[in-house]
Amino acid sequence: MKTAVICSGGLDSITLAYKTAKQRTLTRLISFDYGQRHKKELKCAAHHARALGVPHHIIDISAVGAALTGSALTDDVTVPDGHYAENSMKITIVPNRNAIMLTIAYGIASANKDDAVATAVHGGDHFIYPDCRPSFIKAFAAMQNEALAGVSNIELYTPFLDKTKADIVAEGTRLGVPFIETWSCYKGGKIHCGRCGTCVERQEAFNIAGINDPTGYEDPDFWIETCRIKKESGA
Repeated sequence: MKTAVICSGGLDSITLAYKTAKQRTLTRLISFDYGQRHKKELKCAAHHARALGVPHHIIDISAVGAALTGSALTDDVTVPDGHYAENSMKITIVPNRNAIMLTIAYGIASANKDDAVATAVHGGDHFIYPDCRPSFIKAFAAMQNEALAGVSNIELYTPFLDKTKADIVAEGTRLGVPFIETWSCYKGGKIHCGRCGTCVERQEAFNIAGINDPTGYEDPDFWIETCRIKKESGA
């Protein structure tokens, strides 16, 4: 199936791009500039589009992102340290982000006669982000079937929906994904901070998968205590 991949440039979406290129026909990567502070990931997405030999669409929705105030990813709000399974991480929610991006991606896919749109939502996202949950994915796919009825028949491809981050790391390793060329950190410094929720989740995933993490972190040990506390609390 001809499949367009929504690609932030992070570990999950880059792995999905390589998986799609291996198992389907990868037609394009679609990235979004929504005013996020960690734009390094867009450069990673561009790098992998070239490596995979497909077009890379960077859609500027920064004006929309500017109106979605209150998130630590788009506003002048401090990105919290800690694990994703903490309520403090809800400050990283950008309201309706996935719904907006998916709607645009579906339009691009329809215009280019693609058969599917792929997005790398996974099980670890369910606690924090409502537009990453299975119920949203099912409802969104149904909505798009109505929106494009008689025009296009596009599948919403979400192979990681019930997978863990460690599962994605393991699959990416099997696919030969160069993880060093992916960006996760929400703080957007010179290297990964090692303390924000997505850095902690990244390090934990490599550890659980039993795979060496090639990423450089400003604080490479913070995640250990954070994950220990999470485990002891039963979160």
